[in-house]
Amino acid sequence: LENITLTPHVYWAQRHGEIYLRVELSDAKVGQSTTSTQGHGAKGENEYEFSLEFLEPVRPEINHKSTQRQLDIKIKKQEECWWDRLTLQEKKPLFLAPDFDRWLDESDAEMELQAKYSGLQLFSPVSSAYLGLKKGYLFMYNLVQFLGFSWIFVIMTVRLWILGQDSFYDTFQTTADIMYFCQMMAVLEVINPLLGLVKTGFFPAMIQVAGRNTILFVIFGSLEEMQNKPVVFFVFFLWSTIDIFRYPFYMLACIGMEWKLLTWLRYNLWIPLYPLGVVAEAVAVIQSLPIFDETSLFSLPLPTVLGGSLSFSYVLQLYLVLMFLGLFINFQHLYKQRRRRYHLKKRKVH
Repeated sequence: LENITLTPHVYWAQRHGEIYLRVELSDAKVGQSTTSTQGHGAKGENEYEFSLEFLEPVRPEINHKSTQRQLDIKIKKQEECWWDRLTLQEKKPLFLAPDFDRWLDESDAEMELQAKYSGLQLFSPVSSAYLGLKKGYLFMYNLVQFLGFSWIFVIMTVRLWILGQDSFYDTFQTTADIMYFCQMMAVLEVINPLLGLVKTGFFPAMIQVAGRNTILFVIFGSLEEMQNKPVVFFVFFLWSTIDIFRYPFYMLACIGMEWKLLTWLRYNLWIPLYPLGVVAEAVAVIQSLPIFDETSLFSLPLPTVLGGSLSFSYVLQLYLVLMFLGLFINFQHLYKQRRRRYHLKKRKVH
């Protein structure tokens, strides 16, 4: 029994450059290693030990401060970046928990970092002008997209209320122009991460924008036979329903504000709507296959020996497979965002 190692409760939080550990030991005396301490914990006055294998490399210097209530440890990351979790192993140790007194999610930490940077650069007009221009640009972009998709959503909803199912068949004619505009503007969502204007991933944005524009411009835009099909209504309606909550959320984030209901909708509404949107897009692709076969539109020329041409429908069949692969990748990305933003805050409430 004397050889049993006692482990204290350890709470953690992070910033882009540091890791913070709070060890629940009163009157702690740190030994030769900061992971071995003598203090009063859950098992009384004893020697307590713990070890952590971090997700990424850290600097060897460790700062620690002991108080009457706890032991505070500060560790600097080797590179300034945001970690998805603290430890290399996915399953966290039982003694480890988030320190909600210090906890910030990635976007909040980014805002804190920007505020700190702005304070340090208070007398730098160039830096202040850049940050102001960046915020103004992102706010206006999200505002324009919000207004565009809101217009589409309202028009479709009103027409559905008045005309019923008859509105399914001319959705493209009534909303295509503004949808073209919004989706061409959406290309900026792929460019913004490359320029460092936003912290969102490049690949998830590219998958969504490329997927939507393929459906809009290639399937609906180039085939008149597809423009009167009900599937257009369902695709446009699902896209606009998602985006009338997504863009105002980003607008408020630009100015450091949060509306809890909007945040909840942003991180929960996609769970049913995003897969439904992909299914509607897949139906549109499947319905277009025989049309591409009949019209030979976008067919790839081949030598006569090989048949003369390759129907574009074969390319779309491959695209169907990639579409569901993209669904899996983006679903994982959105789930991680939701877990960081919503799930941890929910645990804090409880």
